[in-house]
Amino acid sequence: MNPFTRRRLLQGFAAAAALPTLARVVPAATPAPPPGGRKHTVLTCNIRVALPEDDASGNGWKARRQLCMDVIRAQQPDLVGLQEVLREQMEDLERGLPEFGSFGFAGPEMDARRDGYHGIAKNPLLYSRKRYDFVSAGGFWLSETPHLPGSLSWESARARHVNWLRLRERATGREFRFLNTHLDHQGQRAREEQMKLILAEAAVYAPEFPQIFTGDFNARASNPVVKLALDAGWTSTYFAAPEPRDEGFTGHAFLGPAYQPKSAASGPKAIDHILTRGPVTTQSWRIIRDSREGRYPSDHYFVAAEVIL
Repeated sequence: MNPFTRRRLLQGFAAAAALPTLARVVPAATPAPPPGGRKHTVLTCNIRVALPEDDASGNGWKARRQLCMDVIRAQQPDLVGLQEVLREQMEDLERGLPEFGSFGFAGPEMDARRDGYHGIAKNPLLYSRKRYDFVSAGGFWLSETPHLPGSLSWESARARHVNWLRLRERATGREFRFLNTHLDHQGQRAREEQMKLILAEAAVYAPEFPQIFTGDFNARASNPVVKLALDAGWTSTYFAAPEPRDEGFTGHAFLGPAYQPKSAASGPKAIDHILTRGPVTTQSWRIIRDSREGRYPSDHYFVAAEVIL
């Protein structure tokens, strides 16, 4: 892509993200999956960045990395969206889960940060090597300069990004897109603008092209951040799943069921989400509360959805 074309493309994303009418879009009915659609198990997993203070409390990465991988593998997932991943964690996951291909960790921002946490953690994606063929992939930063690694806008507390994969299911030849992100943990405006940028880029694809979107949105289902996605034609697997629905929290500060959320508001409390767009239907949604000897794989519960496409 020549510099002029790339510049126009980035300007287009930014302009679309700024449109005030995005939240007022009335989406068309979700296309039905093609005959013979197959089940895909999707996870979103905030694995908690490796921090020295967690080592001191007994919740460090080395103490929970095997549990983290065991919990992921036990779900028999096809697709996994990870958040808060540092280099040592990525290397452990690639060694411990060789049945998955991965994308989304490497980049100049991580080349400059070989060790430790410097305010940037990555959101790599895992996909079943046995089930899917890699078609293409990409990503961009959630800022007004999305081509610049580590860039920030809208008073975001951290540099945030989105990664995506385009995969082809070997058994059917069907292609789909898998996106993964982690929105800002402090600023509501930052979260909304970051989501708008993702939605504008995803809207380049035809409505009938299947897309799956995982992430820690740092926002409950009632938050305007989620409404932006729903109004742009995305479906929440939480709301699409059969009732009764689990309204529990997903962030738990390593306390499990003893955790007391800051807000006692009613309704779903999960901040980790799985969305779909296009001919994709939801069969199930659940919070994974697995632990071992009182230890949890992360300070977030992982979330799973089974979808048909």
